[in-house]
Amino acid sequence: MQKINTQEEWIDRAKAVLPAAGFGNFDPSIILKRGQGSRVWDENGNEFVDLLIGSGPMLLGHGHPEVQEAIYRQISDGLTFFTNNAAGIELAEVICDAMPCAEKVRYVTSGSEADMYAMRLARAFTGRQKILKFEGGYHGMSAEAQMSLAPTLRQNFPIAVPDSGGIPDSVQADILVAPFNDIEFLTSIISEFEHQIAGVIVEPLQRLIPPAPGFLETLRDLCTKANIVLIFDEIVTGFRLAYGGAQEAYGVVPDLCTVGKIVGGGFPLAALAGRTEIMTHFDKSSVANERWLMQLGTLSGNPLASIAGLKTLEILRREGSYDLLRNHGQRLMEMNRQALDATGIPYRIVGEPPLFDVVFTDQPVTNYRDHQEENTIRNQTFNHALRSQGILKFPGKVYSSLALTEDDFSVIGSALDVAAKSLI
Repeated sequence: MQKINTQEEWIDRAKAVLPAAGFGNFDPSIILKRGQGSRVWDENGNEFVDLLIGSGPMLLGHGHPEVQEAIYRQISDGLTFFTNNAAGIELAEVICDAMPCAEKVRYVTSGSEADMYAMRLARAFTGRQKILKFEGGYHGMSAEAQMSLAPTLRQNFPIAVPDSGGIPDSVQADILVAPFNDIEFLTSIISEFEHQIAGVIVEPLQRLIPPAPGFLETLRDLCTKANIVLIFDEIVTGFRLAYGGAQEAYGVVPDLCTVGKIVGGGFPLAALAGRTEIMTHFDKSSVANERWLMQLGTLSGNPLASIAGLKTLEILRREGSYDLLRNHGQRLMEMNRQALDATGIPYRIVGEPPLFDVVFTDQPVTNYRDHQEENTIRNQTFNHALRSQGILKFPGKVYSSLALTEDDFSVIGSALDVAAKSLI
């Protein structure tokens, strides 16, 4: 009989072969074995209500029967081809129908790739070099993206701070950094560097922080006037805040957007989408050699991922899907309020119903530096208590999903009461 490994044994094996004993994503002491609907189980059989949902992709829950059926049909027809495939073409049509900015689509396999190529595409299109991003904004793992994502050093704007070793100094020189939601600074920096800036990349909902009234509209106007490519990083918000993403929810249309997570239905798939005149720079026959953007990937547009994405988006288009998703999120927000109000401890709930979290501060949270003022001890205590009560979430996010049930809300409510009391 084959020996059954405990979670502790798997952790020991991970320490032998993985740096820091993990994949670099999440707490390596959690080793999940399976998921079904709104629940996941670790290798020891411990059950959790899943508010992590794979860091966002599993909006329908785990093992959705319609998605599984579509995947099983495709498996028998082939896993990957490298060539075009019908499912990938159809998914591109769906993305173009959904996202207001999308006229053409190019596939990659991760959000990091999508954001990297989006910035490179802005440079190819404009012939300029600099990229403007916002402090605390997450745009993947490229050298440009790893500037002022989570800086411990508070440098004066617009100087970028590297977040990783191995980044050349030359990259830092071409990245400008601004505070999110600061219209006055944004206007000033674009005025100063407008002829050097190729693109502005922004999470319309920056991690959890919503845009201030008029911020995205001003950004759109400034980019239009200066012929700067406006890039919405919708890896997280695409098909989550609304079917058409943040650009639909907030009513501001960028020149390019990146989408991922939900669009692959749980498989590695992401994409860039945008205006034809910009996306044409992927077509070598249509632009000068120095303006052509080379891009290819072995698994880009993979048929299995495309099939899973197509079925996921079909389900999301059904009447009432987004009403239910927002209702679930609003209910989770209110449950957090009820549990924490009784403690008298200062906190803010930051975000939108499909994606939010509690921030332990008595001040408004409008940018990265505001968020850094959080009482981290309370955050850690609260999240540790939730984990102990069977709730799996990222330390800084609550992802709602369509799979949540009344039993889940009951478990979450009890867990929140315990977690709130642990703070007193």
